Amino acid sequence: MGNVIAIDGPAGAGKSTIARRLAERLRYTYIDTGAMYRSVALWALRQSVSLDDAYRLNQLAVAADFELLSQGQVMLNGEDVSEAIRTPEVSAAASKIAAVGGVRTALVSKQREIAEQRNVVMEGRDIGTVVFPEARIKIFLDADPEERVRRRAADQPDVAPGDLAAQISERDARDRQRVESPLVQAPDASYLNSTGLTEEEVVEEILRIVRSRISNGKEH
Repeated sequence: MGNVIAIDGPAGAGKSTIARRLAERLRYTYIDTGAMYRSVALWALRQSVSLDDAYRLNQLAVAADFELLSQGQVMLNGEDVSEAIRTPEVSAAASKIAAVGGVRTALVSKQREIAEQRNVVMEGRDIGTVVFPEARIKIFLDADPEERVRRRAADQPDVAPGDLAAQISERDARDRQRVESPLVQAPDASYLNSTGLTEEEVVEEILRIVRSRISNGKEH
């Protein structure tokens, strides 16, 4: 297995942006695991599969053929779904199917396959605890609730801030309370609150953590 930098954290903490920039700096492959769950959710919605039908959702997750391109494009079964998976409807559906054990098992297997032959920066909610508990570098990226709402508002200007706050709160509760792979900080993960920091400052802080662990002999 290649080197893995695992970045976990709640919705709106900036994981995707930071992980992508970090991967560029290190020349690692960036893996957006959330995009994989969103893609399965999109497929389920298109097929009119009930989000309560664990069996069918599991089938879709197993059959899904993903390709995550360096430019940030997400390919599902040969189709570019990069924009289609970013709608509020797909986001809400992805949060629900992420709690389905069979879906998580299938996608975790695919995520491990991706990292088998390359160095990766992988972000999600259970990367350092479930997908790669042996990852050499683990970061739990967080931000204050108000900051997370502000960031989401920048990406979704048509949604009222109050609605965004409610969505994030609901997502947090679902992620932290689900039975399968809940969102928790791994015991050996470095906690980083990005509130008030620029993207570059966050990347530099993570690079400092990486260099520190390498120098201490924790990465081989």
